[in-house]
Amino acid sequence: MPETSKNPEKLIIIGSGPAGLTAAVYAARANLNPLLFEGFQDGGIPGGQLMITGTVENFPGFPDGISGPELMQNMRAQAEKLGTRMIMEDVARVGLSSRPFAVVSSGEEPYAASALIIATGATANRLPLDSEKRLWGRGVSACAVCDGALPVFRGNPLAVIGGGDTAVEEAVHLTQFASKVYLIHRRGELRASKIMRERASSHPKIEILWNKAVDEFIGDARLSGLKLRDTATGAASELAVAGAFEAIGHRPNTGFLQGQIEVDSQGYIVTKPDSSGTSVNGVFAAGDVQDPRYRQAVTAAASGCKAALSVEKWLHDIC
Repeated sequence: MPETSKNPEKLIIIGSGPAGLTAAVYAARANLNPLLFEGFQDGGIPGGQLMITGTVENFPGFPDGISGPELMQNMRAQAEKLGTRMIMEDVARVGLSSRPFAVVSSGEEPYAASALIIATGATANRLPLDSEKRLWGRGVSACAVCDGALPVFRGNPLAVIGGGDTAVEEAVHLTQFASKVYLIHRRGELRASKIMRERASSHPKIEILWNKAVDEFIGDARLSGLKLRDTATGAASELAVAGAFEAIGHRPNTGFLQGQIEVDSQGYIVTKPDSSGTSVNGVFAAGDVQDPRYRQAVTAAASGCKAALSVEKWLHDIC
């Protein structure tokens, strides 16, 4: 078990995306004096996935859109102004067998808390290509729902890379905006459920490219196409697209928990029905770390609000 500090916090929040910062705003207003670990390297950068997102057009209150980094900077400033204390470190490990819960930072500093909110998010799996990194946010994305409606994509051919339910859902979503959607899958059969396979194959705007792998993202200032390789024959080809959306899965950032909380088959934290509570009494979860379905900034923020309100009630009830 990790060592603990002598003076337990009322609440420690782990994670600084929309869920963690919204939880911090509500917790601070409830006089819980929250301490928040922003993260540093594990699972990405402080601020979460929105820190590498261009224009956010679907977050309420910004009719002209707002950049992802600016939105997160605003959330952070609000939480800090209300009294949240921030530590720009990862959490290396926790001890959840007894209260107060032990929390040890990546710098090996011990902390303790009466309650925890885990809001560490999920990291999108990405293709390990230099061209992908170079064009990320300039035509390459991991969220069609977030970015697909942007003007640069409207009326143009787009691609979705993947073969599961999420890939098909994103392809269907993009048909509202694209002239055509290519669903690129490295195998000869989709992994998606039967109903989703039928939806993809029957949609007039979707063309499935079987046995194709992306070898390179083409473009200078913006994405202009893809270099593909046939996984069966090795033949090379090029495909002109204005946008490419990777739908090859997400990895919830839960490694530091070391199996102390119940997770589902994909590794997402399981919360109780209509609750933010986890399998450990006093530990709550919010945002993408417990949401394999929606993965939106606004739903993460909402779950952060619910988690903070739940903590406030739980701490009141046990005192």
